[in-house]
Amino acid sequence: RKSKHGKAAPPSYYSSLLYTITTTLVTCFHPKDVSNSPHSIISSSAPNSSRAQEVRHSTRQQASDETNIMSDIFSDIDVSGFPDEALPDHQKYEHPLVQRYATKEMSSIFSPAMKFTTWRKLWLALATAEQELGIDISNEQLQQMKDQLYNIDFDKANEYESKFRHDVMGHVHAFGDVAPLAMPIIHLGATSCYVGDNTDIIQLKEALKLVQRKLVQTLSILKTFAEKYADLPTLGFTHYQPAQLTTVGKRCTLWMQDLLLDYERVTYELENLPMRGVKGTTGTQATFLELFNGDHEKVKQLNSKVCNAMGFDKVIAVSGQTYTRKIDYHILSLLSGIAQSAYKMCGDIRLLANLKEVEEPFAKNQIGSSAMAYKRNPMRSE
Repeated sequence: RKSKHGKAAPPSYYSSLLYTITTTLVTCFHPKDVSNSPHSIISSSAPNSSRAQEVRHSTRQQASDETNIMSDIFSDIDVSGFPDEALPDHQKYEHPLVQRYATKEMSSIFSPAMKFTTWRKLWLALATAEQELGIDISNEQLQQMKDQLYNIDFDKANEYESKFRHDVMGHVHAFGDVAPLAMPIIHLGATSCYVGDNTDIIQLKEALKLVQRKLVQTLSILKTFAEKYADLPTLGFTHYQPAQLTTVGKRCTLWMQDLLLDYERVTYELENLPMRGVKGTTGTQATFLELFNGDHEKVKQLNSKVCNAMGFDKVIAVSGQTYTRKIDYHILSLLSGIAQSAYKMCGDIRLLANLKEVEEPFAKNQIGSSAMAYKRNPMRSE
């Protein structure tokens, strides 16, 4: 601080100011201990401030005592974990993409129940086809397998897996426990990827069928919306700048067109999705050729019978141990396309919501950020 003549204020000024601030704060927190008169505080001299110093010391001591109390209370808290008995139903990590966003139907398709019952269906399809082509397998064995398709003891399968260090063999033996007659012919001639990779493709197929149905439902809803507002004029935008007039319904058809293209892609993939089939350990079908004494025709029939039984018209021509991962790429690509269509539509809605041209439904008890009454966040689109 400088005086009007540009000179620094004398030290006594700072001392007086500091004392005034300090005693004023003490008055705020301990009004009974210090005079309520502002004049008495300001006019008091520093040497006579012993009472104020006592109050400040008392305040510091009280804060220290409160800190010690907190330390005593918190000292036995385990900040790095929780007791084993606490919240027993919530101690397993659940992926938020599944827990919060996946539908019940999609979660079911990729569930352990779907995966491992499909393994058993593949074993039954293989054994049935092998019997039809002359392998010594009885109807009783097949019937026992069929009767136990959905009787899976997952704990027992885990025990066998720990014993054999092999997940597929764990489930082979768990299946054999409940279908003992069939134990000698379960997985006959097959390799692990017979159940693993074929099940992956079957799950992908079922998931694509679900996505296809959801696209149809979405297009149907958008069609109703587009027809309802076909004649409602609105301002069109280019570069997000005001342009020529359009209609709300016409704008909606842009979103529909993208989703229709996605639907066509999904339909194409479903119609052309091949099964891995019965290929053997490295794709040579050597074990099956040995099983059928070198009869190539029977091995080809075995492959066709199993794939047809599992609902596939097409089979990949050649494979190694696994099916070609280009199949995975094609499916990921079309899923990306659907996501892009949704992003475009929802991005438009979000921008229009800012202009108050379009708004999402708003629930009775829903609130916006910081509970602002006027705020209606487009949370569905986001």
